[in-house]
Amino acid sequence: MRTCDDLRNHLRPVVESSLSLLAGFLAGGIIIWAAGFNPILFYEALIAGAFGDIYSTLNTLSYSTPLILTALSFAIAARASLFNIGAEGQMYFGVLAAVSIGAFIALPSVMHQLCIITLAILLGGLWGAVAGWLRVSRGVNEVVSTIMMNFLALYLVNYLATYVFYDPLQAYKTKSILPSAELPLMVPGTDLSLAFLLSIATAMALYILLWRTPLGYEIRAVGLNPSAARYGGIDVKRTMITSMFLSGATAALAGAFEVMGRFYYTDTGLSIVRNMGFDGIAVSLVGRNHPIGIILSSIFFAMLKTGIQAVQRSTSVGGRTGVPLELGLVVQGIIIIFISIPEMLDLIRRLRGRREV
Repeated sequence: MRTCDDLRNHLRPVVESSLSLLAGFLAGGIIIWAAGFNPILFYEALIAGAFGDIYSTLNTLSYSTPLILTALSFAIAARASLFNIGAEGQMYFGVLAAVSIGAFIALPSVMHQLCIITLAILLGGLWGAVAGWLRVSRGVNEVVSTIMMNFLALYLVNYLATYVFYDPLQAYKTKSILPSAELPLMVPGTDLSLAFLLSIATAMALYILLWRTPLGYEIRAVGLNPSAARYGGIDVKRTMITSMFLSGATAALAGAFEVMGRFYYTDTGLSIVRNMGFDGIAVSLVGRNHPIGIILSSIFFAMLKTGIQAVQRSTSVGGRTGVPLELGLVVQGIIIIFISIPEMLDLIRRLRGRREV
């Protein structure tokens, strides 16, 4: 009986996500059909644009790299029943770490990369821990604090990029990082760097942490029932702050890896990473806040982002203009909403049942 219950508990999220995905594609197809286009041709073009050849596939995997990390950031906090909306700002500190050390300090290759990663973890982790501390010590809702801290991080890092780390020859961006700070490309001529494998490794490490270590047990226990966890001897406040530190550190890695493995600088508006922290929330919800599910959902999101660029060209038939980009983005949003619903409902139920710490 216990085996059957365990199997049912494992299959339920898969079935719910699959049905939600089908419903999302169906709703999107209806919108495309109502607009006078062929939905089958639309989806064929979407998939071909993301995985039609080796270059497209590797580009899609490259785009999924920061999404894996920002989604993991949200998931770690969610496992402790904390709603971290601050991955966006925490990610900016990873960008700051990469630019400040990568462009202005000369070090041997591996040491250079490790110093950037270490600083990114510390800056992002401490920024996340501040929100956790405000939650447990002052009762400040983490949704409010992390949203406000996003703007603080944006303007702080933007100021430093504009007035401190800027490139005198190209003032719209910072100086490029040194070659010793760059992550090597996995396939020359593409955007896919070692950052992708490091992101996968981070997901695996967090899976082990959450389900195979005492700290992971404490985080999940606090997420399920803070009062019961406290009664069982767990320091709930410390665990929440720790989970927010890990959340912020993971998000910061996303920013650092984008600079180290893809762009090698940041523009003064931080547009190379803007909104990826918010995209990570949806990616995590689709992946059911599980590291393995997040890897798959991030690749799916990357497919939607990269494939949509090929849709208009592929759906231009007989001299007729193809599906407008704006309509494609609407369909993309509809699909994301549908497949996010099951985990969103579960998360809301957990948050409503959470008692004040």
